[in-house]
Amino acid sequence: MTSNDKSLWELLWQYDPNGLIVVDKDMTIKLVNPAFCKMFNVDQEAAIGESASTILTDVSDFQRVWDNDEVIQGKEKEYANHKLYVREVIFPIKEENIIAGILVNMSYELQRKRELIKVKRETVKKVNEVVDNQMKVVQEIAGILGETTATTKVSLLKIIQMVEQEMG
Repeated sequence: MTSNDKSLWELLWQYDPNGLIVVDKDMTIKLVNPAFCKMFNVDQEAAIGESASTILTDVSDFQRVWDNDEVIQGKEKEYANHKLYVREVIFPIKEENIIAGILVNMSYELQRKRELIKVKRETVKKVNEVVDNQMKVVQEIAGILGETTATTKVSLLKIIQMVEQEMG
């Protein structure tokens, strides 16, 4: 790799909008990029050398990747204490004894999803209220129709009685 290639990789590391973290097999942080630091509100120099569990709390996915020599792709995870929702890609680099993680910030999508659910709930509530109101109106109309039908029947019976008395 030429020095020009190396500087391109360093630029990519610095400017990648995804959180990038590298830990060793003991879950000690070896590298983090600026996007990771911003996501988790940590200082880059302070994070390096720390246990990943200090920042991430749960490092079980990183441990599983290392123990089983597997790759996790697209797992979504919430870091509630950081108000962060991410899609993770975690993979081991065994020849270097490290595990790399790419954390794609999905917080905006989660917020949109929660707002959509809220709107749907409010819509269902409004529809229920409309149906309830319509049922009340129907019951009131039925009551009024029942009363007027009874009054009409009473009046018709009186007329029938009068006609019958006149006839005979």
